[in-house]
Amino acid sequence: MSNVVIADDHDLVRDTIAAYLGTVSDFKVFTAADLVQAFKLMNGVNAIDLLILDYNMPGMNGLEGLERACASYPKSKVALMSGVANRDVANIAMAKGASGFIPKSLAAASFINAIKFILSGERYLPFDFGEPTKAGQHSGNFANISPREMQTLEQLCIGLSNKEIARNLEIQEVTVKLHVKNLLAKLGVSNRTQAALMAKERHLF
Repeated sequence: MSNVVIADDHDLVRDTIAAYLGTVSDFKVFTAADLVQAFKLMNGVNAIDLLILDYNMPGMNGLEGLERACASYPKSKVALMSGVANRDVANIAMAKGASGFIPKSLAAASFINAIKFILSGERYLPFDFGEPTKAGQHSGNFANISPREMQTLEQLCIGLSNKEIARNLEIQEVTVKLHVKNLLAKLGVSNRTQAALMAKERHLF
């Protein structure tokens, strides 16, 4: 079970998120109303796996609070949460050491997926908040995915290996590798986990 701290000065937002996360057996949730309370929890008897900080709450002073948290608790993952921060803020937060940027606009299931993604050791940055797309690249453009690539993506979403996908689709493993490579390029992501997460967030399967 993972210990997660939700730090937000808005009681309704904080308590609603905490209550929802509390329904997931994988999480034990603690709450704080400001950065000082959050740090007290981090220094408590419970080893905190993930600290989620609201961008605008008291004590944060922009991204200074995030930097302090990352420096003070290097063994814990620290993520930024916001309903107002733009892409530039998200990118700077990631550059300063955040393990993730979680928009409050995420659907509940996607919020859970984001937390699990971060706890698994990955860094979470929603595609709408990612780096600007370079010329010639696709960014989350599912319209350009071929039917066979879509079948491959569906298999990725259930965690199958290339060998298993090849067997299920009755194609060569080298062909699966090519489909995966094309998928990553078309979706503008760097690995198969991100591709699967993106598909799940769009409720494609």
